[in-house]
Amino acid sequence: MNVAPIRRARPAGDASPEAAVCLGVVMLCHENLALAARMARIWSNGGARVVIHVDAKAPASEMAGLRQALEGTGVLYAPRRSCTWGTFSLVAATQDAAAMLLDAHPEVSHVFLASGACLPLRPVRELGRFLAAHPQADFIESVSVRDVGWTMGGLNEERFTLHFPFSFRRRRKLFDRYVRLQRRLGIARRLPDGIKPHVGSQWWCLTRQTLSAILNDPRRAEFDRYFRHVWIPDESYFQTLMRRHSVRIESRSLTLAKFDAQGKPYVFYDDHLALLATSHIFVARKIWPGAKALYDSFPRRTDPDSAEDEPDTERIEALLDRAAARRRLGRPGLYMQSRFPRKDAENGKTSQPYVVIYGAGDMFDGFADHAATATGRTVHGHVLARHTVEFAGDAPIGPGALPSHVGLRNLDPQGFLAALIRSSEDMPAFLYSPRDRQHLNWFMATDPNAQLLVVTGAWIVPLIHSDMPFDNVRHIAAKLQRAEVRFLDILDSVWVKARVRRWSLAEALGQPDELWSEICMALRPEGGADQSQAPPMRDMTGVMRLIRDLRNAGLRPRKMGNPRILRALTRQPSAVGEDAISPAESGPVRRAV
Repeated sequence: MNVAPIRRARPAGDASPEAAVCLGVVMLCHENLALAARMARIWSNGGARVVIHVDAKAPASEMAGLRQALEGTGVLYAPRRSCTWGTFSLVAATQDAAAMLLDAHPEVSHVFLASGACLPLRPVRELGRFLAAHPQADFIESVSVRDVGWTMGGLNEERFTLHFPFSFRRRRKLFDRYVRLQRRLGIARRLPDGIKPHVGSQWWCLTRQTLSAILNDPRRAEFDRYFRHVWIPDESYFQTLMRRHSVRIESRSLTLAKFDAQGKPYVFYDDHLALLATSHIFVARKIWPGAKALYDSFPRRTDPDSAEDEPDTERIEALLDRAAARRRLGRPGLYMQSRFPRKDAENGKTSQPYVVIYGAGDMFDGFADHAATATGRTVHGHVLARHTVEFAGDAPIGPGALPSHVGLRNLDPQGFLAALIRSSEDMPAFLYSPRDRQHLNWFMATDPNAQLLVVTGAWIVPLIHSDMPFDNVRHIAAKLQRAEVRFLDILDSVWVKARVRRWSLAEALGQPDELWSEICMALRPEGGADQSQAPPMRDMTGVMRLIRDLRNAGLRPRKMGNPRILRALTRQPSAVGEDAISPAESGPVRRAV
């Protein structure tokens, strides 16, 4: 089949008035041969000379169908080999097909290695014009293993210094055991003289000069013997040897071929159509066999205004890397069955900033409703209370259809809180106190999204208004204080990542407007909160009397702040037996941060 070669304009310094670029394509196929025939026809119709190698394990009936589908196209078929991933068989198949191509078509100037799952995104003639603009360039990814780690899992330089007689996929246990044995014995193969191992993508485009030099190298037999025992040599054989012969190396592939974290090829589907259409990339791999929209849309001519643009491979690869990272790490604060959270291995404990208001809810009447009205934020009550879940507005169903059922919440408190924050609007908040369940103290303290506004000692305020017998009050006060001390010990830890603001009860009572202002700023940091008036404060009369009674009963209340200031701020006008002192006499109230 005579196809006119693609012509290019004479580059600067070229002695000939006109030079020809004739593209040859080596296709490696092992399955979906009907689809491979369709890809081969695209190459052939575009003016390329094609040689196909079909894995010897492919059924004879499919091979016959491939030959029939490509009858009259001039496609050649290389001797069939049985190929196994990770072994030298893939290199040998490429060598056979490339040698046949060069011998059968002396006019071929560049050889492009592709697979049956490679889809040309742009017309073959556009690829020819691109190669004509870089006549001496070899487009092959070639990265030194000494300078850049290529693989994950330890086999980087070792793939060149150990022996690999067992198949990684079929005999994995023997593969791993033999690697460990060689490491233990200190075995290290000697590299051939003059060889510096390089690795890169299997898919390349080499000039005839470079490829012929590799295939006809006087030391080829030596190199082949060495690479027969290299792991995954199809990613290192040509990538290493072309360094001996290439005039100009472009260390990049013209084929978009990505791999995920498990080393499996990234598969393109129909929903990648818009992404690939704007990429200016010549060839993409690997295309899902059922991606009808992709196969029907490509190859597609490039807009004339951008026909000379370089392939936008780096941008596309960056997008795919982010997508792969999202799949591997998940979304912050979103826990999935397929990616069950492990301690300290989450991709963010929660999805957005939130505020935990500790203690202030016990000081003010109707605090949650007042804060929500003043700031426009969602402020829940005690969602971690022991016997109820207090969603904002006493709703039975919370954000994200979370039920107010305590038993369901207690099955997975961490998942409940993460889901509540993820499903809420900007900057959600909730009340917290030592009366609540304390299972999430470490979770919140080590969450960078958390902001904890803590008033210590405020747990005593509800007790002064209770009608319980004193013995019960003392018992409850002891439990609440122990819970608060444990919580404060966590907040003093070096592992805390949350933003923490602390006030004692005395400091909060001495400057309630400043406390209210800090809370409004935390809930609405961009401003706009109504800070004109703090919520009404609960009656603090009797706080010091209860503190004194608890102390006399053997319980020393802690973290309440300066007792002289607290006594002055909570004293009864007709108190008897207490040392009354006015706030003015107590001096300025110092707020701890």
